[in-house]
Amino acid sequence: MILIACVDDNMGMAFNHRRQSRDRLLNDRILTVTQGHTLWMSPNTAKLFSDVPDRVTVSEHFLEEAAPGDYCFTEQHPVGGMEERIEGVVLYHWNRRYPADLYFDLNLSAYTKTRQTEFPGSSHETITEEIYTK
Repeated sequence: MILIACVDDNMGMAFNHRRQSRDRLLNDRILTVTQGHTLWMSPNTAKLFSDVPDRVTVSEHFLEEAAPGDYCFTEQHPVGGMEERIEGVVLYHWNRRYPADLYFDLNLSAYTKTRQTEFPGSSHETITEEIYTK
């Protein structure tokens, strides 16, 4: 699977069981990046999208159910310990610091950053996209 996550400057993902932030243009970008592939997410994450395409699969157990080559958008699920299943990572940086009590816990030392792109969001001046491959 290819993991998608949004993080702040300290790799924080969520605070008090809630996502740190959200951005409408980032959601559009995720749908574009994953075009042609199955995109898995939790029911809570699916609420971010006003129109969920047929290729999006919503499940409480999305990280366990995704097949090789599928994308998984995680917001509030630890992924450390799943390294054998993760083929790549797409990280979106908010380029801000938010309160956090859940952090992105995947060690990226086994991955190579192959691309970094910045784009404007709807609620964030700049969002940084980093693509990592194993």
